[in-house]
Amino acid sequence: MLIYILRRILTMIPTLLVISLLTFFIIELPAGDYISNQIAVLRSTGEASSIAKLEFLRAEFALDRPFFERYLIWVGLWPGPHGFDGLIQGNWGWSFEFDKPVQEVVGPTLPLTIVLNAATILFVYIVSFPIGIYSATRQYSWGDYGFTFLGYIGLATPNFLFGLILLYFFNKWFGLSVGGLMAPEYIDQPWSMDKVMSVMAHLIVPTIVIGTSGTAAMIRRLRANLLDELHKQYVTTARAKGLSEGRLLMKYPLRMALNPFISDIGNLIPSLVSGSVIVSVVLNLPTVGPVLLNALQSQDQFLAGFILLFVAVLTLVGMLVSDILLAILDPRIRLGGRSAA
Repeated sequence: MLIYILRRILTMIPTLLVISLLTFFIIELPAGDYISNQIAVLRSTGEASSIAKLEFLRAEFALDRPFFERYLIWVGLWPGPHGFDGLIQGNWGWSFEFDKPVQEVVGPTLPLTIVLNAATILFVYIVSFPIGIYSATRQYSWGDYGFTFLGYIGLATPNFLFGLILLYFFNKWFGLSVGGLMAPEYIDQPWSMDKVMSVMAHLIVPTIVIGTSGTAAMIRRLRANLLDELHKQYVTTARAKGLSEGRLLMKYPLRMALNPFISDIGNLIPSLVSGSVIVSVVLNLPTVGPVLLNALQSQDQFLAGFILLFVAVLTLVGMLVSDILLAILDPRIRLGGRSAA
């Protein structure tokens, strides 16, 4: 197992290089860049005094270089102008929109984004597993029909609409604002136990809003997979040998039915980040979603590129974790080994 983990970590390095190249290529697809757009605006308004400064910034951040040279400078594999370092050296770039380093723009949002994603994943799994097992073991019961109906509502309701509904009713019934991830008095304050408790309390609503659709889909998949396992021959044989239903369910069918969900951990993380952008705007959540949206709209390439690469790193880590959990869960899976003849 340890050798497999080390080999996978080493494999992540060229994978990240390929992803970074694709990310940089996609960001560079629109014509121009942030500074070019600003220069065009100044020229259209007749304000030529600031154009020289913007042209200096283009040369300062190597935006006037060829594509591959700009990419290598951004990654840190090519020396930039005036010793401009890249990602490998720990320099995440400069945000032209915020006029500050990318570290200072995304630094406060990254921990909150990770905490929100972790809470949402836990919510999805904790809620969907017992409901999916109940629906599969009590097929066509009133409870099964009820959870199926609620699941369809969860799939059909957009997250941002659900967030707006909660905002309205919480404000109308309780006079509370559920926006943000902490109380206003804790913003820009050092971390303390009171601030942590405020974040935990404010996590409840966005976790439910973002995780609702994923929970509904997970329930349907677990129900279908578990029903398929329960109708297989080995289950009938185990019942004939007198194995209790609870032990039979936990020992064989449930473990086999969980494989798709464990393998989806790597795909669930980026979907939560990308799918929660509108929700983050509606609920005023200080996560990387709104920052990424603004960066893409303004062509702030260094900021957008780092956030997309950060999501890619989360995806690779999630895939590694899912592979390790699959090997522990399913004895049929061998990591890098050969099956016995």
